[in-house]
Amino acid sequence: MIRVKSLSKTYRVHRRPPGLGAALRSLVRRNYEDVHALREVSFAIAPGERVGFLGPNGAGKTTALKILSGLLYPTSGEVSVGGFVPQERQTDFLRMITLVMGQKQQLLWDLPPAETFAMNRALFDLPKREADVVENELVELLQIRPLLGKPCRQLSLGERMKCELAAALLHRPKVLFLDEPTIGLDVSMQAQMRDFIRRHNEATGATILLTSHYMADVAALCPRVIVIDKGHLIYDGELKSLARRIRPEKRITLHFSTVPAPGALDRLGNCVERSDTQAILSVRAAAVTDAVRAALEHLPIADISVEDPPLEEVMREFLAGDRPAKGGESAP
Repeated sequence: MIRVKSLSKTYRVHRRPPGLGAALRSLVRRNYEDVHALREVSFAIAPGERVGFLGPNGAGKTTALKILSGLLYPTSGEVSVGGFVPQERQTDFLRMITLVMGQKQQLLWDLPPAETFAMNRALFDLPKREADVVENELVELLQIRPLLGKPCRQLSLGERMKCELAAALLHRPKVLFLDEPTIGLDVSMQAQMRDFIRRHNEATGATILLTSHYMADVAALCPRVIVIDKGHLIYDGELKSLARRIRPEKRITLHFSTVPAPGALDRLGNCVERSDTQAILSVRAAAVTDAVRAALEHLPIADISVEDPPLEEVMREFLAGDRPAKGGESAP
């Protein structure tokens, strides 16, 4: 559904020091430098996949989404979405995609969401009966019927993002580009948005490319991730494989019924965090069973749980240290 080959995007940026003198000199002579937002990025996404598009701020994620949706021209390389070249902005291409950006909106600020829905029906020339069916499905799934008659400016951020999604999906796009769709939302609203996106993908088979700095979004929605840094693709593969490679250990959380004896934890593994009532251990995956057995035998255990290390830590360590290349192989 999405093919990207050797994609590069370079901006020519004017730089000058602060001050009136520098501003006046820049009227006569300007100094420019090239900023490489993307460098030789290549990947392919099959129909129906949910893929996380990750990287630090300034890595080039939003630039890539804008190129894939036809808003920007690439400097070089080839891009295909559903068989179309995005930059040609053909009508059939625009009908099959949608771009939702958490920091921008398409809702009309002083009008209720229902008015934006009506405008989108007209823009996409949707048959009224068909559009009404889709709209009712989205309204029920997102639980936004009480919001349809309120001016957009009176909606909370979470309510507005729900209506944004409904407006973006009204024409049943086959490809969804989601750029930080849960930014600024509370934990409950984030969970609702993730659940809706997953159910929509399963029901319609839409292809989803998602960027997010909330690792909970990625873990819940994206079996596969593409990671870029400073414009370079540095990983393309399963999220679980990346996590196991960077942090192969497990986290064992122990809750105590009484304060354990001094030194009682030393034999179990590396203690990441400890208090009188709780301890968190980092243990090799192969040693988890032995560590749990020893904890139950020698410590006053009230409760115990075993989890993978936090995904935030995995990504932070990956971006800062040794990285596997595309497909999980070690980078040269």
